[in-house]
Amino acid sequence: MKLGHILLAVALALPAVACGRPFKVATAPGFVELDGQQNDGFAYRATSPEGVVVSVRVMEDEDRADLGFWTKSILLQMRDVSGYALVRTTDVTSLDGTPGKRLELAHDEDGKPFTYWVTIYVAQGKLFLAEAGAPKDLFDRSQPSVEWSMKSLKVKCDTWVSPVLASRTCNRW
Repeated sequence: MKLGHILLAVALALPAVACGRPFKVATAPGFVELDGQQNDGFAYRATSPEGVVVSVRVMEDEDRADLGFWTKSILLQMRDVSGYALVRTTDVTSLDGTPGKRLELAHDEDGKPFTYWVTIYVAQGKLFLAEAGAPKDLFDRSQPSVEWSMKSLKVKCDTWVSPVLASRTCNRW
């Protein structure tokens, strides 16, 4: 095969690699992945039969901010605008070794306690938000499954191509 044919084949294959999500996550046993959530801003969303929801959102960041900036920004938004109370902040690590922060938040919804977790990762010029929420009693019963799914999250590309190509193409699983 001629070099020109090889380069053409690679060029045609790259858009196919760029399709999909810029992360990997596993759906916990007892949960089902929901389709068609992209219009609501979610790149991934799964639910249990009781209504406990786990989701991932991705926003472009282009390496402008760090984990500390996003953690503080999201905490201020959740506390001052949305009325959540911070229960705990935990250092976490994604399955691929990316450091992150989990904010464990709570508030009352219709007079009942509600638990909401948001885990923040910054990688690949993107902000990744892994979220989970439900009424507290349901969340507490599903917490092992929520943690299992969140621990499965990979936000960095693991590929055989060079880091230059990986940063813009293979990060789309």
